[in-house]
Amino acid sequence: MEIINNGKLVLLLCLILGLAPFFPEPHIWGKLRWILGGANGMAFQDWFDVIFHGFPFMLLFRLIIFKSIALLKK
Repeated sequence: MEIINNGKLVLLLCLILGLAPFFPEPHIWGKLRWILGGANGMAFQDWFDVIFHGFPFMLLFRLIIFKSIALLKK
């Protein structure tokens, strides 16, 4: 569990796995635009891609929430 609570590792995962491939645009950005456009023609593979590339960002969001709560308790 210590791995998913490591902020540096989670940030690195966001930058590498979350944004890969970087050109012509980050993969997750293209998938999110596709979903916001109605997700017409998205197959199971495309939804899996969203989860796979979005997971590091979910970990980062989770870590930010936990760190914020810990700061508020002090």
